[in-house]
Amino acid sequence: MKDYFRPLPQTGPARPDGAFPLAGGWAWFDRIEVLTRGRPPQVIAAREAPAEILDRLTAPRAPIAGLALDRPRIMGILNVTPDSFSDGGRFTAPEAARARARQMLDEGADILDIGGESTRPGAKTVPAEDEIARVTPAIRAIRAAGMRAPVSLDTRKAPVAEAGITAGATMLNDVSALGFDPHMARVAQRHALPICLMHAQGAPETMQAAPSYGDVLLDVYDFLEDAARRAMAGGIRRTHIVLDPGIGFGKTLAHNLALLARISLFHALGFALLVGASRKRFIGTISGVEAADERQPGSLAVALAARAQGVQILRVHDTAATAQAFSVWDAVQSGMWQQGVR
Repeated sequence: MKDYFRPLPQTGPARPDGAFPLAGGWAWFDRIEVLTRGRPPQVIAAREAPAEILDRLTAPRAPIAGLALDRPRIMGILNVTPDSFSDGGRFTAPEAARARARQMLDEGADILDIGGESTRPGAKTVPAEDEIARVTPAIRAIRAAGMRAPVSLDTRKAPVAEAGITAGATMLNDVSALGFDPHMARVAQRHALPICLMHAQGAPETMQAAPSYGDVLLDVYDFLEDAARRAMAGGIRRTHIVLDPGIGFGKTLAHNLALLARISLFHALGFALLVGASRKRFIGTISGVEAADERQPGSLAVALAARAQGVQILRVHDTAATAQAFSVWDAVQSGMWQQGVR
């Protein structure tokens, strides 16, 4: 039977001797939860874990798109689509996209994630030429305005990725983990760009019909392990890979909560992690809030919970609120505050 090793992350100043740093970041751990299919979890001292696992758990993650990952990074969502579930149609014009990008960067975003195809439940595939026509003017407008922050392109399609890179994108975000277009790996490899690989069960059109898993946490772990292996076999550098468990993509509310409760498990894969749960339906279900743009408090709760488990990149709509929450969280955890430092 395969064992899975989840660090139990801690933060704050009371760090015991012998504790291990988690992924070279702000959290540490001295215990590990061992998970095995069909068996109750077991907690062991971290030093008892296999050396290979400890190496993966403790190794500092390489910078992504020029950003060091020794502190959490905020990825601001910029949808240039007419039909995204939360902000569809608001930023389709290049001028509106440029203004929103500037606003998010001023509010504390570290990365911009631009998408021209909605992948909400039930969304239909957008032709590549239409997606290109949506994203490239927005990226060009951002770059023409002098914004030099990393720009991630949220796409499943190699032609869109090529066009976006030409326009100024510096990272790729593939919700199909290279499964939709077999040429995506080649694009990332040829341009030596970081790429986020996300887990999804099924296509957006049908993924919420009846999602089912043997063990959602371990099944998603195995999927991402295999996806990273395939990406590296395709020539993508290990240090260029980010993994995303895909909250809300082919998952029920129970699946999402099971993943978030033990999200630190995925550090054992040895890659930087991204979580994108902002304004998603399960937050509305739990909180009783129907309107997606009124789910900010619940979204902040998820972002802080993921950050507490060492997740390096948080993909969010509400950049100002997230940056504020992170600043206060840091001050409360450390008992110190330094002006100008988030």
